[in-house]
Amino acid sequence: MENQDYNKAEKAVDNTENSLRNAANDAKWKISDLADRARDYINEKRNNDEEASQEDWLDRVKANAAETWEDIKDGANEAWEKTKDAAEDVKAEWNKKTN
Repeated sequence: MENQDYNKAEKAVDNTENSLRNAANDAKWKISDLADRARDYINEKRNNDEEASQEDWLDRVKANAAETWEDIKDGANEAWEKTKDAAEDVKAEWNKKTN
């Protein structure tokens, strides 16, 4: 196998790592915003003369977490496909050279 084939596979792994790292960072930012969002929720309820409840708040957080998970899952799937495709290319090159 030629060095360029190894480089191609290594680059695919690096891209996968970067995609997952970006997805994790996005999730961290969303989590760090929860305190501000909780304050906004409480103020919204107060302004509307409604009672803020933990259950209602957690339902909102749960919906947001589900959206975040979908974003992370999409990034992970994309990274998987890119890595898988690069690995298949490297395998095909290896098979050409050994057959």
